[in-house]
Amino acid sequence: MIFILFLIYCTPLGTGFEIKSIFCSISESCECDYKPDIKGLEWDLYKNLYGQHMAQEIVSEAVMNFLQNENPDRPLVLSFHGASGTGKSLVSSMIGRYIYGTAMGSPYIHQFVPTLHFPLANRVQQYRSDLKLWVERNLTACARSIFIFDEMEKMPPGVIDVLEPHLGPFHVLFQTNYRKAIYIFISTVGQEVVNKLALESRQAGRDREDIRPDELEDSIADAVYNNKNSGFYHSRIITEKLITRFVPFLPLLRRHVERCAQRELCQRGECQRADVASSVGGAMIYTPNEGQYFSSTGCKLVPAKVNLFL
Repeated sequence: MIFILFLIYCTPLGTGFEIKSIFCSISESCECDYKPDIKGLEWDLYKNLYGQHMAQEIVSEAVMNFLQNENPDRPLVLSFHGASGTGKSLVSSMIGRYIYGTAMGSPYIHQFVPTLHFPLANRVQQYRSDLKLWVERNLTACARSIFIFDEMEKMPPGVIDVLEPHLGPFHVLFQTNYRKAIYIFISTVGQEVVNKLALESRQAGRDREDIRPDELEDSIADAVYNNKNSGFYHSRIITEKLITRFVPFLPLLRRHVERCAQRELCQRGECQRADVASSVGGAMIYTPNEGQYFSSTGCKLVPAKVNLFL
């Protein structure tokens, strides 16, 4: 170890990252730029994630328990499910921000978008090989790597299964403690299950905050496993129960949309424009036709609507 530290000290700056990678691969103490702020994450989720009590609770608890364990027996694997604009990408960026002090700017946070990285259904074997190599190289450079897979509904089935050995408590050597990594999968598959329960609860007069995760997680797992448009279609990752938690994101009500608009206005120095927030809420399309409870696009179109009404 003294020899390795001597090498790092004496190595020119140009090769510092390579030497650091070597050190990280053999040392349990190397944490890259890892500076977790769990309280900051909990507060940001509470303050800026609207209408998602289950996501707030699950993510806060799962991340806290995982990061407080210095030697976890498996990685943290979270799968986010819900309609567009409900906060899935927002939460993934929050996790990055409060672990590395930046959202997507850290070299230890890696994002994959199927339409960009895995666009062709007939190249599954090549994608599997590339993804395995990419993940293992980055785990060697930093055991605390975060891997975010967006739009899993567009991922060719079979690609993601190459990660099965990386996600469980398997005794496989990847030149690092691969069990310290975090994986986040983001998908709209499963939104039908989430939205159906939200609607039934609303029509029954049940308070939204009374919906519990255990009412949805098994149904979401079944939905992503059986949906041919899911990257988890007939995936062993599902059958082997390698997802730590399925995280439901409920459809948003008008009051949540208006809170999103208010936040957007404050970011522009226009906090006092409550009239604009109300106009944005009124300009959205709501479903179903009978009742019109839920925003069809969540908060996704809020910035454009704020531009329109300012």
